[in-house]
Formats: sequence, structure tokens, C-alpha cells
Amino acid sequence: MTQPELEALAADAYVYGYPLVSDLTMVERFTAGGLGTLPAAPFNDFSHATRLAGPDDPFVSVNNDTVYSIAQLDLSEGPQVLRVPDTDGAYYVLQFVGAWTDNFAYLGRRATGTGAQTWLVVPPGWHGTPPDRERVIVSPTTVATVVGRFACTGPEDLPRVRVLQEGLTLEPLEPGGLAAGLPEPDPAVPERLAFFERLRIWMAAFPPAGPDVEYQQRFAPLGLLDTGPSPYRAAEPEWTLALLKGLAAGRERVEAATRPPEDHPAGEWRSGLHLFDFNVDFLGPGTIDDPEWRIPDRRAAYLSRAAAARAGLWGNHAYEATYAMTYDDADGRPLSGAHRYTLRLDQPPPAEAFWSVTMYGLPDYYLVANPIERYSIGDRTPGLVYAEDGSLTLRLQHDRPTDPAEEANWLPTPAGEFRPIIRLYQPKPAALDGTYRVPPIRRS
Repeated sequence: MTQPELEALAADAYVYGYPLVSDLTMVERFTAGGLGTLPAAPFNDFSHATRLAGPDDPFVSVNNDTVYSIAQLDLSEGPQVLRVPDTDGAYYVLQFVGAWTDNFAYLGRRATGTGAQTWLVVPPGWHGTPPDRERVIVSPTTVATVVGRFACTGPEDLPRVRVLQEGLTLEPLEPGGLAAGLPEPDPAVPERLAFFERLRIWMAAFPPAGPDVEYQQRFAPLGLLDTGPSPYRAAEPEWTLALLKGLAAGRERVEAATRPPEDHPAGEWRSGLHLFDFNVDFLGPGTIDDPEWRIPDRRAAYLSRAAAARAGLWGNHAYEATYAMTYDDADGRPLSGAHRYTLRLDQPPPAEAFWSVTMYGLPDYYLVANPIERYSIGDRTPGLVYAEDGSLTLRLQHDRPTDPAEEANWLPTPAGEFRPIIRLYQPKPAALDGTYRVPPIRRS
């Protein structure tokens, strides 16, 4: 292949493989060192957060509405029995994410109710006999993630949530198995080519859906299908240069996909309604198997999948929780802590469970420390001041408001540029069919 052809192919490989590498890098990091308030936990054990997420939790677009309980599954040793406690009507969701970031099952208030439940999570191709055929979740890859979110109104609600967390358990169906874990990339590969080495090793260990396996064959000239020693240890300079140029181009393509298009209306909130609809192959319990929730073009889905992993790794389908974000004010100017803003909600956002607006700094999409330790604001925030007509005006600014009523409705912003996200948990139809639109943020 010519150098330009290799560069273009490497860019395609980056877009295609970024979700797998991003996901498993996080899995690796999680099992080894934990994440913020979530302590490290071995495979097939839950790690429970002891508080709501904050600035010490460096996770992309982490929510500040629920307390997390997360488990990394390794089903190479066989199925796992999952027991879920009765939450007595309170909102929770257990989201199941494959190695390629496919959301392949949901348990919880929307999907399966809030009563006590027992499920069997099995690896791909398993042919055993489950105790209950109606309570089986098939994972598309032997390594997967369970992201548990329990609604929590604040520190005073934590004892209730801790009891629920303790009732969430995993145990092997047949004890005595040995989990394989993640294959180790060749440590001798230079860091500049580490992405391709990780993709090579993990792509072989965790095959995707059949049509994607066929698509992967075109990456053979990049060494991604090599099964022997790593081709990246002592790669030829010209070949290496083509890979690096392609990687940079692919990265820019993914970054661009997370930003609003240049011609978007000023101040419009960009909805993530269909950002996570790339999974069309593994739709288990709690998912909605309907054309409305499937991206029909697999090639287009690869970029959507990469953008979702970059801006909201382990995010839910919109029918579980909708996400909308904005970078600009009503006049199209970038949002910045150098200015003060208002967000006026004439009516409550349409959510069956609850809603919130959460503040993130750029460019990492992390929560940013502030003096009142408020990182989100919503219908469960105590002391909100509503107008006589029932509307709610939120104050988005870096400095503390001087008016007590404004301070009650204050969501602190970073000093620099920022991007808020509004979330609706168990969204109502108006949020899913486009009837409801979030008002623009206005500079005050």
C-alpha cells in the first residue's frame, strides 16, 4: 500500500478500535487501582462507591446523581450468579457493557422492576443448563462491565444506599474456575505505538460481532491481525510514520465527532438520543430491540461508538437516561466561567424518575472542584427557589451570587470553558420524540 493509503487505513483502525482500547484500559485501571471513591476490586467482585462522584473521580462525564457499584466480569471461568436486592421502588439501574462498549442488557426500575432478582450471566457460546431459563444474560465478550447506579439524594441518603450495595453480589455458578483476565500487550512496544499493540492483542482475545470480524480483515496491512510476536517492537520508520499520522488523523476525527457541528443553531443543546445505538447485535434483557434504537449503517456506527466512548464511556441508551449537552450560549458564544449565565426552565424536564444538570470542565469532561461542593443541580436539590409561575431559573457562574435566592439556584462553573449536561432518568415520551427541547443558556 502507498503511504497515504496506510495512513487512511490507520485512521479508520483508530476510529474502529478506540472503544475497545478505551474500555479495556479503564477495566485494567479499575481492577488494578480503582477509580476515585471506587476501590480496586478483582474480576467478578463489586466495587462500591461510598459517596457521590466528585472532582477526585477522573472519569469522563461521570454523573453526580447516583452512587456507583461497578463490577468487571471475567466469564472465562464460567457463568456468574448475580443477586440484586429489593430497592422498594427506588430508582436504580444495572447496565451491562461488553468489551466493545455495547450496552447489551439492563436490570432496574425501568427494565425489570425493583423487586429482588437473581440472574445468570453467561459467556458467549455457553451451552450449559441455567437454573432459570427466563433469567439469563448472555455477554458478547468474556470480559464485560456491570455499571450499577443507585439514586441518592445526598449524604443523608447514603446509609440506605449502602444497604442496597451490600445486597448486590456475584458468585460463580461452579466454583473452582480460573479467570483468564486481560491479555498483556508486549511491554517492549514503544509508547507511541502502544494503541495499536493493545488493539491487536485485545481484538484477538475479544472478537466482536460477525460482520465486524469481516470488517477487521482490511486492517491486516497495519499488523493488527498478526498473531505472533508484535510487529510494533522494531517497526520500519516509514511504516511507523504512516501509523502515527493515521493515529493522529483518527484521533482528530473522534474529537470532532464529540463537538457540535459548525452550523448548529446558537445555544442549542446537542442531544445524545441515539449516540449509543451502535449495538445492533447483542440486545438482551432490558434493551429495546426496535429500528428506532439501532444505527442501520455499521460504518457510521463505528464513529458514533468512538465518540460515545470518548465523551461518555459506559453511558446508557437514551430510553434509560437521556443526555443533552451544550458548549455555547444563546448567542453562539463559547460558555466560559469568565461570564455569568442563566438557564430558565419554564416547566420541569419530562422525567419519570428525576432530572439534573451537571457541570464539566474542558477539555477532559471531568467534574471541577468548587467551594460549595455542588456539581449538579436538579429536582432533588434542596432549597431551590421557584418563581410564582412555577418556572425555575438556574444560575451558572464561577463566583458566588450575592442574592440568597440566586445562590440557592447556583450551579458553580469552572473558571475556564465548560460544558454542562442535562440528564433525564427514565425519560418521558416528550424527551424521546423531540417534543421537549432544553432552553438555551443565556449570558446575564
